[in-house]
This record gives sequence, structure tokens and C-alpha cells, in this order.
Amino acid sequence: MKKVMIYAYTSSNLGDDLFIKELCERYPNTKFQLYAHSDYKKKFYNNKNLNIISNNNLFNRLINFCSRKFKFINSIQKYKTKKCDAVIYIGGSIFMQKNNWEKKYERMNSVLNFKKPVYIIGANFGPYEDKDFVQKHNNLFKKVTDVCFRDKYSYQLFETNENVRLANDVIFQMEVNHSSNEKKEDYIVISVIKPSIRQHLSNYDELYYKKIKELIIYFTNQNLKVVLISFCEREGDEEAISEIMNKLPMNTQENVSRHHYRQNIDSALEVIANSKLIIATRFHAMILGWIYNKPVLPIAYSSKMTNVIEDIGFEGFYTDFKSLANLDVESTFDKMKFNSIDISIQKDNAVKQFKKLDEYLLQKKR
Repeated sequence: MKKVMIYAYTSSNLGDDLFIKELCERYPNTKFQLYAHSDYKKKFYNNKNLNIISNNNLFNRLINFCSRKFKFINSIQKYKTKKCDAVIYIGGSIFMQKNNWEKKYERMNSVLNFKKPVYIIGANFGPYEDKDFVQKHNNLFKKVTDVCFRDKYSYQLFETNENVRLANDVIFQMEVNHSSNEKKEDYIVISVIKPSIRQHLSNYDELYYKKIKELIIYFTNQNLKVVLISFCEREGDEEAISEIMNKLPMNTQENVSRHHYRQNIDSALEVIANSKLIIATRFHAMILGWIYNKPVLPIAYSSKMTNVIEDIGFEGFYTDFKSLANLDVESTFDKMKFNSIDISIQKDNAVKQFKKLDEYLLQKKR
């Protein structure tokens, strides 16, 4: 049984946790390692092939403190990585040019020094500010075993690199129980974010909360209930829900409930599966809505959403933050009736994210 280290975003974000879940379930005969908070042991309790290395126990915290003091980086994780047969980076926005991008780049580069197969799955590239950021990563991608992006924009930046491929987002290939449509209930799911934690949306909180409030009032006046769903507490989704709830009239609040994703992936998916339609500010709320064959109104907060919308040929109504002020709430419901899309092509294509990894872990060619 091969042992593989997973590098992923481990801040209890539903989309990223689904990546980990899909990866572990695809390869039940592989032993995966994940460096994460001990809460992840409860979250992935049923995934017996996943070992959580707690980053918050006293011993590991002490070792990592000493490592930072003496300018070593992630010593526990690096030590465990050396013991593995391969490394997988899985996630969406893992190549953004932030202030500390050089450190993250060097950490990834240092993993390549272990001379093990390295796979990058499901990512998009950017946003970035200069060509040096692109060039350095292109050089890095030449050293890895395989890179599979999830959008054409990212792929085209590196398409001359023979290690780089393109396939649809990993979650498109997730198996779902479509009998849930028989249980469709009269409620709208709205996935929300706190815009201002993102620098390019720092001034949009009030406008965004106002528009979500208007949508909620309109839908409840149509005798529909609303569920506000948080995908990630750490990124302010729950704070955003509280801000929106506080702006609602008391009689409207009675028809609005909250679902905070923390540990239970299945319960969050059930909320989406049983809904009537979805207003999606979260990237994977949009993808999950399409998977469950729901009408979806994307509110695109970044180019990663609009890139995928264009890639799959979605012709339904959507908006972004630049156009949010012009959103006509009263006409939104009628427009959303035509916002379903057949994603059977994307479902088949998304499996190709794992093409090279299948060859390594399943020992078969495709």
C-alpha cells in the first residue's frame, strides 16, 4: 500500500474538504496523510485510509515553534512527507500572488527536492501581478509529475509545458443521489461570503448584504423559506450571515434559517440537494447546484467563477460584484427558472483530473 502526503487548504472550507473526501474515496487502497487540525479526525472519521497528523497537539506545536525560531519551515510536515511515496497538492486557489507568495513557493520547491512524484490537482492560477510570478511557477511545474488545471485561462498560461493538462473541476465528477430531487422543498439556499476579507472586494460589504437582504425579503414574500449557508467560518461566512440576519425585519427572520458547515459534509450537501434553487456566491455552491440539477444564480466574486462559467458555456443569468448594484431583485426569480445546465460532459471530463494519478496509484493506463 502506497503512502501519500496530501497538501490542501485545511481551514474547514466545504469545497476544499470535498476535494480531500473525493481523493480518499477514489483510492481506498492508498494510505493518505494530512497535516491538519485534530478536528479533521472527526470530520473524516469514516475515511479509514486517511491519517490526520494533528498540527495543534502540544508536541507538534512545540516542534514547529522551534522550527520557526531557527528558521526551519513545517518540520513535522516535511519529516512526514519524506516518509511518503508521493505528494499531492489538491485545491482550487492555491497559486495566488499574495504578499507571502515567495515563502509558499519555496516550500513547494523544497518538497520537489525529496525526489518523489508530485501531483497538482484541481487548481486555477492567479490572480497575479507580474510575469515573474508566472515564470517561476512555470519552472516549478516543469519539475512536477503532473499539473491539471480546472479552467482554460490557467491552462493557457502554461500550455507549452508538457506537464500541464486541463480538466473540469474535481467536484463535477462527484457521485450524487438524484432521488433527492423527489424531496425538493420550498426553500432557497443562499451561500454567502464576507466580501471585505478579499482585498479587491474591501468596499462591498454593505452593498452585498443589502442585495442579499432584498433577495431574502422578495423570496419570503413569495411564501418561500430561505437557508443561508456558510461554507467556511474562518473566512467570515458566518459573520456575514449574522450581519444579514440583523438587517432583516423580525417577521422575515422567522422564515430564514442558518446552516453553518463545520464538520458534517453530508448534512451540508443535503441542504443543497433538497433545495428549490441556489444563489451561489461560493464557487462550489455554484458547482454543487449544477451537480444536483438546480437552477443556480452565480454571484461571481472572482475570475475563477467567471472563467468556469465561460468554459462550460453557461448561458443562464448571473452577476458579479461590479454589476451587483444593478441587480433587479424582482426579476431574479423568473430569470433563474432557465438557469439549469446539463453538466454530463463536465462530469466525464472531470475524471481526467486523476488521469496521471490513476496510472500511479491504480497502475493502469487511460
